[in-house]
Amino acid sequence: MKSERVRSVSDVLLLAPVRGLAAEVAPVIAQLGSYRPEVVGVGLSADEMQALNQYFVVSEGDPVVPLTSIETSEVRGLSRFGEVRVPNPVFIEILRWAGERALPVEALDPSDDRTATLFTEHIGYVELVRRTVKERAVSRRPPTPSTPDEYALEWDREVAGGRGSRGFAGARDRHLVRGAQRIGAGRSRIAVVVDRERFDLVRELLSGNVPDVIGDD
Repeated sequence: MKSERVRSVSDVLLLAPVRGLAAEVAPVIAQLGSYRPEVVGVGLSADEMQALNQYFVVSEGDPVVPLTSIETSEVRGLSRFGEVRVPNPVFIEILRWAGERALPVEALDPSDDRTATLFTEHIGYVELVRRTVKERAVSRRPPTPSTPDEYALEWDREVAGGRGSRGFAGARDRHLVRGAQRIGAGRSRIAVVVDRERFDLVRELLSGNVPDVIGDD
């Protein structure tokens, strides 16, 4: 997990755990508890957050979560480093932890429909074909780095390293940061939690250091 305090509209604790890795839950919750944010923003759409609340936080039984072949491969490769859960257990436990404290949690990602539109705006046919080929290749031969942090970054580079994919990621992260600035206005401390591969760009955007090509939404 990566973490850093960033000065934006308010003081921001930015946390970026490796997606799916159960061992990331405890340090994330510990840091949130020590920091005592006034609100937590998460790298999810409102629909995604609602589904997690409905089916995994409030519900007494966990539903079966179907995985695509590439998701299965990603989980299999990550499991070298410990227990992996789907959906991401960090977000589920944040929602549970915050609910017990009546602490607001805000979904900061674009809506599912808007995300689909951003994807088509930034990723053309040629890159989509290349991306599909890369996804198939990495699903057959997942990365084998020595740490889960490196695994998350290498997986993302393999699948989403094209210019259009970077533009899509930039547009999504710009939307997230505007949301973080919105919920931070009038507050002294907020926390923002995103997947590990999003940490660097979100940190730069929060700090006001905008890379040359990150896309727009």
